[in-house]
Amino acid sequence: MSDVKRRDLLAGVAALTGFATVGLLPGTASAATRRRPGALLPPSLTPGDRAVVARVDARRAMRHLRVLSDEIGWRIAGTPSEHRAARYVAGSLRDLGYTVELQPFPVADKYLAEIRSRGERAWQCSASPQGAVASVDGTVVDAGRVTEVTGDARGRLVLFDRIPGMETEQAKAAAGAGAAAALIVNARSVTYPERKAGCFVPVLKETVAIPVLGLAEYHGERVRAGARRLSFEVTHHSGLTSYNVLAERKASFPNPAGKAVIVSAHYDSVPGSPGANDDGSGTVLCLELARALKRLPTQQAIRVCLWGSEENGLVGARHYVKQLDEEGVARITGCFQNDMVATSHPPAGTYWLLSVDGADNTTTAAVNAAAKRLGYSDQAKGPTARGSSDHEAFYERGIPAGNFSWRGGEAPSQLEPLYHTPEDTISQNVSLERLQVSLELIGCALYDVARRK
Repeated sequence: MSDVKRRDLLAGVAALTGFATVGLLPGTASAATRRRPGALLPPSLTPGDRAVVARVDARRAMRHLRVLSDEIGWRIAGTPSEHRAARYVAGSLRDLGYTVELQPFPVADKYLAEIRSRGERAWQCSASPQGAVASVDGTVVDAGRVTEVTGDARGRLVLFDRIPGMETEQAKAAAGAGAAAALIVNARSVTYPERKAGCFVPVLKETVAIPVLGLAEYHGERVRAGARRLSFEVTHHSGLTSYNVLAERKASFPNPAGKAVIVSAHYDSVPGSPGANDDGSGTVLCLELARALKRLPTQQAIRVCLWGSEENGLVGARHYVKQLDEEGVARITGCFQNDMVATSHPPAGTYWLLSVDGADNTTTAAVNAAAKRLGYSDQAKGPTARGSSDHEAFYERGIPAGNFSWRGGEAPSQLEPLYHTPEDTISQNVSLERLQVSLELIGCALYDVARRK
């Protein structure tokens, strides 16, 4: 039997399996062939596509996202918050019947502060390694965009607007005035002025005797709106270990070459951000696809890989790929990396297919083909050259890989204004419809590859 005929047969079985396992009646099953959410064109679905779209449900994925973003919140590499997220993700995959491994690797120290003010949810930000590690409680005095402190600042928290390159002078001015701490509110990027500024690490040229915090623009807004009495504790997190969560379900049919296709995302976030879109959305997409595809027949194994410490330099994915020998590399037919797949903001209305070199490969071709079948071809763009996500690690070893996400139509560098901020929350930065579209695009593409020998 030819591979094409075998795949068609698998697709037919998959369609029946998909409808049966979700308990769909024939009339309900036909809903999978209707125009897809937000699609500009009618669909032309294969039986395999129908099995996928009948099963994937963004509302189910949102249950996971509420845990990751609302309950756990900040998921900073190597810290207890990231470990809690890893345990949650691993447990969810084990409950689905996947074989799960936690792959450890070392990561750099972190200096973090948790800030509290009456009437406000707790905030988190980065702290300077050159500042004091201490607990502080005090009233804020607003100095603005200056490098000197005038007036009485003794025992107070001096709030500065960041002057890039002058953070040391600001910190020293606060310390010299007897302040209990220096709070420096980040400035917007000159390159991307439409984006609000997130937290940052104040790197000082010399040590100072007080804590120095790198606040997000949002934090500065809240303080100036009335949150003037703050308490916080700076913690030095050292000797840190992060984890990749690696899960697999075997092929349904003999797979002597051990072929496997990967669907992946990173589950950590930047300091101060609950990471709902970046990249809680990609993480829960992977969990929902793991559920939807767990019983569908495949000729390849399906691996679900959730990376730790992406935000610190793609550390988790690079560690995973580094551990692969040449035989392990050859077994991977493609890696579908999902990074920011659900933003609700208008600038990010294009679904980008990104490869490191801009060339087409197994993953980008499969997603483009799925977009055409689902009716989303006008919204999808690429492949286009761009790294800056975990697909880089796979490209460097010659493994077909793509990064898939919603971004602005002008260029893939055009991101939502809440990127990497404390406002990357479900309520402010996640679209249920865009998450559903992402699930269908990646689900259909992934399953199409998994059905091949």
